[in-house]
Amino acid sequence: MKIGQTGAAPAISPVAGNNAGNTEPQGTGKAGKAGATAATNNTSTSVKLSNTAQALLDGAEGGFDQAKVDRVRQSISDGTYKINPEAIADKLIANAQEVLGKVGQPR
Repeated sequence: MKIGQTGAAPAISPVAGNNAGNTEPQGTGKAGKAGATAATNNTSTSVKLSNTAQALLDGAEGGFDQAKVDRVRQSISDGTYKINPEAIADKLIANAQEVLGKVGQPR
């Protein structure tokens, strides 16, 4: 679609059970009752998280090593913090390989 092209906008269907951006009270619009019904009747949906997403969720509980944060903060302010570019590159490559490996697989 070109910028500034006037024409019919593509059809967008709401996600069942998600009223984000919906200004109508649930149950009053076209998707209200149907969306609520679909959300309660659909029990076969499954979600598989990547290793990276699961690691982020596991760490999302707020648990972290405050002493390590303080040590890193102090070493940065002292100018003694050492960056390991090889470790950063290895982790970036591993992450890219994980993401790209998922792209070629059928869903």
